[in-house]
Amino acid sequence: MNEKTLRMLEFHKVIDRLVKHTSFNASAELAEAVHPSSDMYTVRRLLSETNEARQLLEAQANITIGGARDIRETSENAARGGVLNPIDMLDIKNTLVSARNLARQMSKDEITYPFLTEIALRLFVPPGIVTAITRVLSDRGEILDNASDKLSKLRSELRITHDRLLSRMQKMLSNKEIAPYLQDSLVTQRDGRYVLPFKTEAKGRIKIVVHDISSSGATVFAEPLQSVELNNKWRELQIKEKDEELRIMAGLSGVIGSHHHELVALVEALAEIDLVFAKAKYSERIKATAPLIKPFKPDRKTRNPGMSLKLIRARHPLLDPDEVVPMDIVLTPETFVMVITGPNTGGKTVSLKTAGLLVLMAQSGIQIPAEEGSEMSLFTRVYADIGDEQSIEQSLSTFSGHITNIIQILDEADQRSLVIFDELGAGTDPLEGAALAHAILTYLVDRGISTLVATHYPELKAYAHSTKGVTNASLEFDLETLRPTYRLRVGLPGRSNALAIAKRIGLQEQIVERARGVIDPTNLKVEDLLDEINQQRNLTEDARIKAESDLNEIVNLRSELEKRL
Repeated sequence: MNEKTLRMLEFHKVIDRLVKHTSFNASAELAEAVHPSSDMYTVRRLLSETNEARQLLEAQANITIGGARDIRETSENAARGGVLNPIDMLDIKNTLVSARNLARQMSKDEITYPFLTEIALRLFVPPGIVTAITRVLSDRGEILDNASDKLSKLRSELRITHDRLLSRMQKMLSNKEIAPYLQDSLVTQRDGRYVLPFKTEAKGRIKIVVHDISSSGATVFAEPLQSVELNNKWRELQIKEKDEELRIMAGLSGVIGSHHHELVALVEALAEIDLVFAKAKYSERIKATAPLIKPFKPDRKTRNPGMSLKLIRARHPLLDPDEVVPMDIVLTPETFVMVITGPNTGGKTVSLKTAGLLVLMAQSGIQIPAEEGSEMSLFTRVYADIGDEQSIEQSLSTFSGHITNIIQILDEADQRSLVIFDELGAGTDPLEGAALAHAILTYLVDRGISTLVATHYPELKAYAHSTKGVTNASLEFDLETLRPTYRLRVGLPGRSNALAIAKRIGLQEQIVERARGVIDPTNLKVEDLLDEINQQRNLTEDARIKAESDLNEIVNLRSELEKRL
């Protein structure tokens, strides 16, 4: 897929929002790597997985990947002979427990969740690791006394020696020979040994081993000779304890390292499941549905690509779902090119971006913010020319930048591509720009390439009306409020409304009338006719909505009467 198009259509922003719904690093990495695919089996499967996840999360709201962590690097360290620390081992244990629980929950209903169950079957937990870690470590990461017989004996002896040492030190605080030389009556530690705080003059008067001196120099921290042997024994036992703990942890690390490949596979399966859950949560957030994926059915005689793009009440996923105005965007095997017209700031660019971004989302296995019944074919490539292509570094004007991009698109696009052009031919002389836009659009139509074009040129409106395979569409503008409605109407071209808007805002009447006098009378008649058609169409739409409302009321009344009878 064309990377420039992904950037123009802001696909990365959708991915950023998807990443925020993941639960750990491994699934976040998978989400960041999500990319559109044109393989029908892959896309249908991904969309089905998301559907299953939404059903599962609705049925079991508490189902998660739990305390799973990305333990691949830790496992690799163990496989290379490294000794893991207790926290890393607890992460491994919690990840394995989470995987085991998740596999148990997801395998309960294989018929309802076939795709998720298939992933869950890869959650193989190597036997013995959880038990081994539980036998060695507490939930707080402390090595348990019974991790080995030797450690148990060492710690028992350590406690006895420690108690004897402290008892002896406490007695020294009240010893008549020692007490007069003490700065404070307390037992403290220096360099891992128990000491007493002596006055400086104690040196040379009683037998002590100095370990530290206070910053003022008035106090020395030393141990009397009577405690040296016990202190030595206590320190020796501590060293033996650490050696035994290291031996235990090294052995446990070796067990974990021997299952490195299984642990990596398990994390990858967990990440895949979590990504599906993330897609499901994101779909719920943007009120999305899964479109129907339809194959291309090209017509060799007419060069028609035979594609389908039907987005019902589509909404841009990056806009507030409660405020954005839904729109219907429809390309069919009969009309594979749409020319969208309407006033500035009327939403033409948003319409194009909505269509392009929803195609990219669906082809990435992400459900789209549109109503049930939406459908699309899978494009091998999506191309877009939207926004300002001016380049100071390459000394290109805006027009030159667009043409450079368009040349590349025309060279690469084929019948399985979707091409999106915003303001085709703009940025130069209007007459030449319109001619160029007409020629480019003709080239695309002749080659049977699905295309969405936004334009102001009336020549393209006429072209769309008279050319087979091409349809007009317009975005409404409310002249009363001077605001766009953002409703896309397929079948009729739109008006620029420049004169009407200028007059409404308050531009002098004689200036507006003089401007109307410059415009070709034929164009004015066409514009007035379009205005009248749109007004009639709005009235018809209002009448249809009222008729539907009345029909619903009649159906309800009939049902109520039948119940009463």
